[in-house]
Amino acid sequence: MNLHTKQSHGVGANKTLLAVATLVGTTIGAGAFAIPYVFSQSGVITCLIYFFIVGILAIFLHLFFGEIVLRTKDETRLIGLAKKYLGQKGKLLVGVALIIGTVGSLLIYIILAGQFLSLIFPNLLSSASFSLLAWIVLAFLVFLGTHSIAKAEIFMNAFLFLVGGLIIVFCFPKIQTSNFILSNSKVLFLPFGIFLFSMVGWSAVPESEDILVDKKKLKKAIITALLVCLAFYILFGLAISGVTGKATTQEAFLGLVPYLGKNIIILAGIFGLLAVATSFITIANYLKNTLVFDLKIPKRISFVLAVGLPALLFLLGLRSFVSLVATLGAVIGLIEGGSIVLIWLKAKKMGDRNPEYQVKLPKVFAYLSIGLLLAGSLAQFFYK
Repeated sequence: MNLHTKQSHGVGANKTLLAVATLVGTTIGAGAFAIPYVFSQSGVITCLIYFFIVGILAIFLHLFFGEIVLRTKDETRLIGLAKKYLGQKGKLLVGVALIIGTVGSLLIYIILAGQFLSLIFPNLLSSASFSLLAWIVLAFLVFLGTHSIAKAEIFMNAFLFLVGGLIIVFCFPKIQTSNFILSNSKVLFLPFGIFLFSMVGWSAVPESEDILVDKKKLKKAIITALLVCLAFYILFGLAISGVTGKATTQEAFLGLVPYLGKNIIILAGIFGLLAVATSFITIANYLKNTLVFDLKIPKRISFVLAVGLPALLFLLGLRSFVSLVATLGAVIGLIEGGSIVLIWLKAKKMGDRNPEYQVKLPKVFAYLSIGLLLAGSLAQFFYK
């Protein structure tokens, strides 16, 4: 192997690692904080079964999306792909789902920001008051138009992944097996939406494809990234629920204070807050720009809608973190995930370039995936 070949191999490996990091940094987010609570409520066996099913489903949905991107000459995102392959109605359906998902995600970030601030500054203000205070600051930053924060979001989420790893390490020696329950039929359907929400990172697939020099490696990058996320979520859920048991809190960290000490939890709260803040700014700017450029709404009105709608929902009383994550996971999974499957089937016939990899599965598997998303979502909606 000559020097040039070695250098090319090194560059290719670095690009693949960057693509994996981008996917991991985008996928791991707010949903992670709900997972220990789900383990403590639904039980270890139930959660592992759900993660096995949802994990396989999420990997294939991301692989489908990767193949769609590789089959399409134009550089576009999910809404544009829906229009190209499913028509105007497909674009409208995906657009509505994206807006609902975006507003819901912003609401989740407001709730989490208040809870993390309560961890950092205990007994100073209520969690709700902290949430409103955080919203004012974040809305102002969105108004200023911070465009360079997108890369910071991926970096902060990746750093949160490392902090979560440290929490796992600190928790494992303190795990009590008596804190685990195997299954709880009363909350049998709780994990589906939350786990699916936590595994959604397909918005980063086009970015990862752009990063890679050898496009064939996109398949490997997707599978590697999602397996890393899956392993992290399982360890995170087991570690924290194994320490706090039934006292596991919805945002995961508060219940750990008596076991790991205030300073460690405050540090985790700070990084959690930074990750939430960067995500809020990025997504709010994205929603604002979508309203301006796609729906032709004036900039000021778009800004008010982007930051005002989640705040209004918060003031109306939608403040249950776990319930929101579960509902959003069901909605996004069904509409966006189902659309990806349908686009994948169309792109195999209508795509305008040969892809560097293909997912070779029979059509029945595609329709089975949609059926699974539908069944899981219906169970989530009717779950009490």
